[in-house]
Amino acid sequence: MSSKHPLKTAEKHLSIQSTHPYETLNERTPETKNVWVVFHGIGYLSRYFLRHFQHLDPKENYIVCPQAPSLYYLDKTYTHIGASWLTRENTGIYMENLLHLFDELYLKEGLDTAPSLVLMGYSQGVSVLCRWITARKLKCNRLVLYAGRVPDELEAADFAHLPTETPVEFYIGDSDPFITALDRKTMMRRLEGLFGDRLQIREYSGGHNLNNSHIVG
Repeated sequence: MSSKHPLKTAEKHLSIQSTHPYETLNERTPETKNVWVVFHGIGYLSRYFLRHFQHLDPKENYIVCPQAPSLYYLDKTYTHIGASWLTRENTGIYMENLLHLFDELYLKEGLDTAPSLVLMGYSQGVSVLCRWITARKLKCNRLVLYAGRVPDELEAADFAHLPTETPVEFYIGDSDPFITALDRKTMMRRLEGLFGDRLQIREYSGGHNLNNSHIVG
């Protein structure tokens, strides 16, 4: 009769140098007025997410879209590929990796010299963007949070570095299946506590989808 012994596993970590793609739309020139950094939701690749911004004036808007590093096939045909930022597994470690990735992007794209910096997150991209902003005390001219959630661990003090004149635009659909009526009320109160007078709630008719007409330069 065989006996079963518990597995004696140990989690260990490696640090490596890696390369990650990202996509841009239009060119940054002296005529550029707005530099956008946009964070896609789960299931996107950055080149497809950028289609939501192609209606913006290309002379005035330059868009940078980092891509989530975790890729997977979206269906059993193994045809279409999507990406995901984080899961509940080792969130802190993987977020730290993302912070280093975003820091390099910030330097390479010269975001500190942007005439007007717009930071936008959609769905899962909201939580990743908020963690970057608070971890690195980033400042921007507009903060757009669309159909997503601010991570529970973040507090008002984490966003206190944002200039008082920086609007925080929060878009929420009236039939978003991921937000119940109770969640909606709780979320609104929390957002008001986090952002105060900066907060601009933009409720729209629709579900968990990105409406291009809401994206304005």
